[in-house]
Amino acid sequence: MKRRHCSAALAAGLLLGAWPVRATAAADGSPPVILVVGDSLSAEYGLARGRGWVALLEERLAQQRLRARVVNASVSGDTTAGGRSRLGALLQQHRPAVVVIELGGNDALRGLPLTGTRDNLRAMIRASREAGARVLLLGMDMPPNYGERFRADFRAIYADLAREEKVALVPFFLAGVADGPQAAALFQPDRIHPNEKAQPILLDNVWPQLRRLLPKG
Repeated sequence: MKRRHCSAALAAGLLLGAWPVRATAAADGSPPVILVVGDSLSAEYGLARGRGWVALLEERLAQQRLRARVVNASVSGDTTAGGRSRLGALLQQHRPAVVVIELGGNDALRGLPLTGTRDNLRAMIRASREAGARVLLLGMDMPPNYGERFRADFRAIYADLAREEKVALVPFFLAGVADGPQAAALFQPDRIHPNEKAQPILLDNVWPQLRRLLPKG
């Protein structure tokens, strides 16, 4: 989520298309691509390389003999505006079958307008579908000190978009980590970023929905 030096990549949006396209295995026989676009929660901030949940996802795919290639395009400190500005080039380069969007926490931490967060996430969803990808949206929450009204409005962004855009949703990406009785033991000293022990839990939160989106064949 928030990093001491944050990305300044705030750029113009994407041209959008609204029609979903069924994701299939690549026509040339290469493994379908899972593109993860996130912030420090997915970029292995503070972790040894290869120990974050996205790296564990690659291991699980191999263990279950599922043909897929994972591209982790996460950037520590990124916002939804930053992700939106980067997404077009990522879609063109990797042509993913599935796009996992894990963004929004830094928007809230910086006090950015929630309307902008909603618009940026919607744009990313629609651009991903236009490119032929299925979308998995990872929901987020804020700590109690942000106030229940703000937290409810923030959480609603993800639930509303999943319903309106008909995409898959993990309601709370940090479930069992931030809201469990052992939360203190699952975070790095900054109390913001989950530690290595938490990474398998994060993957388990994502896996059921992601598995359903993987193309056949």
